[in-house]
Amino acid sequence: MAASGPPNQENLEVGLASLRGLGLKPEVFASARAGGEYLAGDDSLRARDLTAALTDPAFTAVFCAAGGYGAQRTLELVDWDAVGTPTPRTVIGFSDVTALLEAVAVKLGWTGLFGPMPAIRGFHPGRADFDALAALLTDPTSVKELRFPDSRPLVGGTAEGVTLGGTVTLLACSLGTDTSLPARGGIVLLEDVDEETFRLDRFLTQLRRAGYFDGAAGIVCGTFTDCGTRARVEELLHDRLGDLNIPVLVGADIGHGVPQQTFPVGTRARLDADAGVLTFLDPVLA
Repeated sequence: MAASGPPNQENLEVGLASLRGLGLKPEVFASARAGGEYLAGDDSLRARDLTAALTDPAFTAVFCAAGGYGAQRTLELVDWDAVGTPTPRTVIGFSDVTALLEAVAVKLGWTGLFGPMPAIRGFHPGRADFDALAALLTDPTSVKELRFPDSRPLVGGTAEGVTLGGTVTLLACSLGTDTSLPARGGIVLLEDVDEETFRLDRFLTQLRRAGYFDGAAGIVCGTFTDCGTRARVEELLHDRLGDLNIPVLVGADIGHGVPQQTFPVGTRARLDADAGVLTFLDPVLA
């Protein structure tokens, strides 16, 4: 289904074929076929599709076809009392889908996957991001850790907590809503795209002032594609995160602009910022 913008249909067909190749049987909801200037159909369509995807016992996973913008508007119309306590299933997506991953964690207690989506170009076997997601979906017990060979500690040390977070702008935009998931006790993922450095500063500062980072255990910083030079972004991250007195890892291959590793949201984990390793303390999709 589409919780946000209108998916690229050509890419979606490739993605659906890739899912079928894993032995999955995808059902395409109307929102994933809907057009629009920047929203996939209207808000009520996306909210109905999301509710059906979350509640119908026939489904074991909910793939968001693509990101863009619109998940916050979709969530505004979801009746969580009507959703109730359905059989748990995995929700998958990233970027704008951050808002939805937070929502299902808060409202339903489910683990989501911040990872690649079917209508994003390159969603097919042989790419590291697709293959990593496929391993989590088909043999989750085999995935014990994430290693980030090109990462480095901004602040060294180790920490344990429940994984959460996602795209910075979406985390900031959820503040004050009933689906915001504060970072207390968590290992927080932060990444973003197409934000000038001063705007990224604004959102990180908003999260700080709102108390979002209070009690956080550790931070994993992924990609910040087209947010300024690497040196300038890391300078900002050091300024806004370095005084939290918790381990902070930068340079993880999670987020926009890279074949990304899939980051679970809602799993107990241990972060070793010096070694660049996130070890899962529980089976990811238990």
